[in-house]
Amino acid sequence: MNTKRLKLTLEFPNNALVSELSGPHGKHLARLEQKLGVKVDLRGNLMSIEGDGRDAASAVLRALYARLEAGEHISAAEIDSEIRFANETDDKVSAHTGSPMLRTWSGKNLRARSPAQAAYLDLMRTHPLVFGIGPAGTGKTYLAAAFGAHLLYERRVERLILSRPALEAGERLGFLPGDLKEKIDPYLRPLYDALMDVIGEPALKMMEQGIIEVAPLAFMRGRTLSRAFVILDEAQNTTAPQMKMFLTRLGEDSRMVVTGDASQSDLPGGRAEGLNQALSILKGVEGVAVAQFADKDVVRHALVTRIVTAYNAADRAANAKKHKSEHKPEEDED
Repeated sequence: MNTKRLKLTLEFPNNALVSELSGPHGKHLARLEQKLGVKVDLRGNLMSIEGDGRDAASAVLRALYARLEAGEHISAAEIDSEIRFANETDDKVSAHTGSPMLRTWSGKNLRARSPAQAAYLDLMRTHPLVFGIGPAGTGKTYLAAAFGAHLLYERRVERLILSRPALEAGERLGFLPGDLKEKIDPYLRPLYDALMDVIGEPALKMMEQGIIEVAPLAFMRGRTLSRAFVILDEAQNTTAPQMKMFLTRLGEDSRMVVTGDASQSDLPGGRAEGLNQALSILKGVEGVAVAQFADKDVVRHALVTRIVTAYNAADRAANAKKHKSEHKPEEDED
């Protein structure tokens, strides 16, 4: 019995945008074919899609075309982003057109690049305290800084405060050259990079005016932070007393985001003491939300995803081996 593979045909009205959608020498379509295991045939403004992943491919192409219509640029990163959404359930794919998006100061649209990022942005909009937990490269820090800048732009907060443990400096902060900001700049560079990307040069003036403030974790005690968006980065390096002290700085009309990766703590023994305790104690507390990222949510170079996955697999194997050896029954002596 001969069976013909089902095809799905899409029609796009703007031939110029179809050319951008296809990419130079069709490389965007080739990437889509490779990632979703489909065959895309382009004829004029018609695209026929063949293969088991045709529905997902259709959702990706429609979303990318909508971006082009909005004046956005698409690249391999945007294609991979839409594929992440398409690999979720059909409901999530159909809902993606309304996923969270931030407008940067330069007029650029900043979109979530994974369902986990979309959920993270939603939680930051609706909760005064959000924990962003997961491996490196998932956008936890970048999106927190971008959202804080967005709130500044909308005048919903008056200050953006950046904080991060500086373990390497510790009590030796006073012996380093320069003022306080210069001493801890190296530790806050990821936050600065995000701010410069979403705000640009005005960020420097805001720092001079105190609208954007650098606040080392060790110097936060005794403060009450009102009408501010506060970010604690690298929270896996906080002790339990430090975390409690930081969380209780929250003042009127303020919001906090705490980001961290419990598997990369630099504390003695590698235990993310403050972060893990806070997540346990605050579970179920009204106003507190947790955005959990996984290996699949890494949005850096594709190799980073494989590196994170490999390390996590090795850690699980080592823990399983340790657990097995600890619970191995002793042999009876003759």
